[in-house]
Amino acid sequence: MNGNLFIKEMKRNTFSLAIWMVVITILITITMSVYNIFLENQSKVMGMMSLIPKGALQFKGVSNFNDLFSVLGFYAVNNIIYMMVLGSIFAIVLSSNILLKEEYNKTAEYLLSWPLSRREIFLTKLAAYSLNVFLLNLVTALAGFICIELVKKGPVNFSSFLILSLYTFLLNMLFGAVGLFLSVMIKRPRPITTLCIGLVLIMYFVYTLSKITESISEIGYLSPFKFVNMEVSNPAYRIEFLNLAYFVVLSLLLIMSSYRLYLRRDIYT
Repeated sequence: MNGNLFIKEMKRNTFSLAIWMVVITILITITMSVYNIFLENQSKVMGMMSLIPKGALQFKGVSNFNDLFSVLGFYAVNNIIYMMVLGSIFAIVLSSNILLKEEYNKTAEYLLSWPLSRREIFLTKLAAYSLNVFLLNLVTALAGFICIELVKKGPVNFSSFLILSLYTFLLNMLFGAVGLFLSVMIKRPRPITTLCIGLVLIMYFVYTLSKITESISEIGYLSPFKFVNMEVSNPAYRIEFLNLAYFVVLSLLLIMSSYRLYLRRDIYT
């Protein structure tokens, strides 16, 4: 890894990272600020929810009405969607461009003229993208925790919050690995931002569709969102080994494949 290139990449993405942090933090803050109002009008809320089709609630991620009345359940349903979807979009867009932009911006020749090997370039950019995703998750999770502490009415299972945050981070990293893989597969250097955003939204749609329609619930396993356990109100909530292995193994396979392809790739200068 090269320190100068790493610092350059971090500086290059500072503004974008800050914007995403601010946007997601604002969404979390606004949502959690209405929790007490939501709790005070519990009977009215239940009455309104009884009029809403079950499928519409499941699309939002609500499988049990009572989960919404615990602060952690309310947080998971209303905010983790922001963090999972928006965080994954940030990760995949960043990773898909971190290597490819050197080609379509015509800066690859300058970069390769440095006393750097392709291995150093790849590992440095991988480290920069990983740190960006980690910082986004750290700041937004901290914002979520502060909001929960401010509005909670009773004790909160902090370990459940950490597990949910870990799932979100792993999901974001997986989509980042997908973006990295797509970028080295592209033959003609061009931005693939639209493709990457579309992929995240399609995967989320597949996941929600599988929850709405029981007859096709199995298609949910095609989406990484399916492997995020959001049942934080369950006393037995814990990290599931198979889900953890899914994220870690698949991410590593994509990253290693991207690395091998990048070493052999014809770089457009």
